[in-house]
Amino acid sequence: MREQYRSTPLLESDLAPTPMDQFARWFREATAAALQEPNAMVVATATPDGRPSTRTVLLKHYDGRGFVFYTNYTSRKGGEIAENPWVSLLFPWHPIARQIIVTGSATRVSREETVAYFRTRPHGSQLGAWASEQSSVIGSRQELVGRYEELANRYPEGERVPAPPQWGGFRVVPETAEFWQGHENRLHDRLRYVRAPGEEGHGDGDKAWRVERLSP
Repeated sequence: MREQYRSTPLLESDLAPTPMDQFARWFREATAAALQEPNAMVVATATPDGRPSTRTVLLKHYDGRGFVFYTNYTSRKGGEIAENPWVSLLFPWHPIARQIIVTGSATRVSREETVAYFRTRPHGSQLGAWASEQSSVIGSRQELVGRYEELANRYPEGERVPAPPQWGGFRVVPETAEFWQGHENRLHDRLRYVRAPGEEGHGDGDKAWRVERLSP
């Protein structure tokens, strides 16, 4: 199965000064193209001895400091990040023949930031964060549903649900960010931002970056 991508070339002169600015530009365009969940991204983690694992999560915030997602810290990805903070993110925007691949390190966001986000989640999602011991073996679906129903009785709709202590956010600070644009005959554009060693900007989003063109 093959598809010929037809799109406008991506040139170095087209890029924003920083990868986060370029991401914001492409994210707006992906949203305008009505992609389903353009904030869905594949997060790859690995154990200290290099055994990888991947899963799809939802990006919940981004700014000049990086990309933020939320999870149970005792989950597989939470445990792997605790031992090996290097991760990769992939935004697979196939309908518009684009991908963004980020590599960087993940650190926990502040507890205040986690709680503030948790308050914005729907009531059912708040209960679900308590009900699921993410990545642990469970005997049956009914066991999970039973936990949820117990929590629903304890915290009925309209009552504040406390943020679980084992649940929170990670911020991925990019070291590299590749912007991939598909073209005909597999002559794709791949422009990668790489953080320039030993050079700093004036703020978290102002790191010095160089841009490399990769062969497709």
